[in-house]
Amino acid sequence: MKIECKNVWKYFGQTTALQDVSLGIADNEFITLVGASGCGKSTLLRTLAGLETHSKGDVLVEGKAITGPGQDRAMVFQHYSLYPWLRVSENIRFCRQLGAQTHNRSSADVEAASGRADALLRLMGLTASAQAYPNQLSGGMQQRVAIARALMGKPQILLMDEPFGALDAQTREVMHDLILHVHRLERTTIVFVTHDVEEAIYLGHRVVLMAPRPGRIDSIYDVPLPARREQDMKLAPEFLRLKRQLLDRIRETSGMKTDLDQLQRLTQVAEERNPV
Repeated sequence: MKIECKNVWKYFGQTTALQDVSLGIADNEFITLVGASGCGKSTLLRTLAGLETHSKGDVLVEGKAITGPGQDRAMVFQHYSLYPWLRVSENIRFCRQLGAQTHNRSSADVEAASGRADALLRLMGLTASAQAYPNQLSGGMQQRVAIARALMGKPQILLMDEPFGALDAQTREVMHDLILHVHRLERTTIVFVTHDVEEAIYLGHRVVLMAPRPGRIDSIYDVPLPARREQDMKLAPEFLRLKRQLLDRIRETSGMKTDLDQLQRLTQVAEERNPV
């Protein structure tokens, strides 16, 4: 397994954020995490990134314990976190300018990094905007820059925390197809957090549904779609069936279904007391 979580617990004071989470993720797999707010999706992702420490259990990459951030992993956040004073090309190259990356580098390494940056600009459709500043770009283009910057160091694992949550529906569809294309080319293992069930199904090889209070893995679903995805697949019966199954389960695990049933009963009582 590329990534292994074994009986992972995480406490914030008296609150259990993650309860006994066990999950194995294969090399080059695309996993999506979905669930109601407070189910621990982002906490688990940040633990994989080394940005959070877990309280109990084991979190491993290729059998080695995660003790902090590493060059083998890169993270993309919902907010683009670009440096406003740097141009697009400079933002993408930024990680290669850090001391940890420049130590003992030869001129060949520098030339290879420059070629990598140019290739990512082309891959993300950003060549024409290479000299622009972030505030001159749309939200979708800014997120492309953030993804390109994350890929600059050739990470083995890409961790994405609701990266398309702030984008409009049309731009999201474009970004979905782009990240799937990137996944095929880069052969990176991707763990992707989202609130959007349709997005989770369309992107993922498997969908991991998490439940809240405390945060835990409730169920895991294989996505019955071919590796190469097309937008029309969202209308396929098997896609819609899985979407309904996931939505129903999220409502059940979050207590939302109980709330809806109670609301329906209250509405019925009100209608009986005040018939039209």
